Amino acid sequence: MGADMEIPVYTPIVPVQSEQAGPIGGDTPAHLSHDPQHNMKRTDPFQFGSRLLKEEDNVFEFNAWDHVETDDAYKEYSEVQYAKQREAPVSDFDKNRFNSDPAKWWNQFYKNNTSNFFKDRKWLRQEFPVLAEVTLAEYGPCTLLEVGAGAGNTAFPIIANNQNPNLKIHACDFSKIAVEVMRENDAYKTSQIQADVWDAAGPELPPGLEEGSVDVVLMIFIFSALSPSQWQQAVSNIYRVLKPGGEVLFRDYGRGDLAQVRFKKGRYMEENFYVRGDGTRVYFFEKDELEQIWKGDDAAGFEILSLGVDRRLLVNRAKQLKMYRCWMQGRFRKAKKVE
Repeated sequence: MGADMEIPVYTPIVPVQSEQAGPIGGDTPAHLSHDPQHNMKRTDPFQFGSRLLKEEDNVFEFNAWDHVETDDAYKEYSEVQYAKQREAPVSDFDKNRFNSDPAKWWNQFYKNNTSNFFKDRKWLRQEFPVLAEVTLAEYGPCTLLEVGAGAGNTAFPIIANNQNPNLKIHACDFSKIAVEVMRENDAYKTSQIQADVWDAAGPELPPGLEEGSVDVVLMIFIFSALSPSQWQQAVSNIYRVLKPGGEVLFRDYGRGDLAQVRFKKGRYMEENFYVRGDGTRVYFFEKDELEQIWKGDDAAGFEILSLGVDRRLLVNRAKQLKMYRCWMQGRFRKAKKVE
């Protein structure tokens, strides 16, 4: 993550005594309780949650609220920021530099950030229950492909909970440094996981995989790293490698996310597409846009099982500031063959 993104890291503010709710009971719902035993605040910002902001609630009582629509003030501020970004885009020289060799920047990213920098994505089993189902002993043979596996922060927690002797994970990443980090992990066992370098937008399928050989494809914050010109090839590759009836589990950045709004001058590549301070690229998607990309008009189209917008309101209670996060989450299925 580049420094220019300026995503704040918040330390939870302990409420003063007068704000503390008593022991759970009466009409106090658990998700609004200040009692740590019942506090349902999400520990991971990329996880769906259940703290819903109602009209009678005090928005500054908690550090975060789930599924909150942006207010008019934030929308107006965002549009002003976008206009400023467009006025000071990345130069043509730098645009070519960042687009011509994106692997270079991701390799540097993983050199600068050790595997300890990344948190395990254990929350994914809640977001996508199929990830828990495939680890059951009785599930049977299953091949899971993770695209953009990074340091293995999704793959290794799945393996740690796996009881299925017939589950095999192919963890692929654009960065050879990331793949080296995975292979050096103590939990890396070739009987359970195979880590390889793979360009999702290249002409080849992942090493060791053939057309129609994968049951589940996991794509978490990887599609946004591709330029719009690469989307069609990437979707085609995923379609080819999936079995009929196989699914894509997808999560990525949405337009209007705090990370997008806070980009400064010299980071705008094209509409909704930016380069971070570390040289890595990121795109912010619209829901309709994703539906069109994955549904498609040709043979490589997917059935959209679900596609939603996950919004989260973060508040700085000390400064009385509101900040909005926005992610897209979906499940896409390759059509089964007609008998």
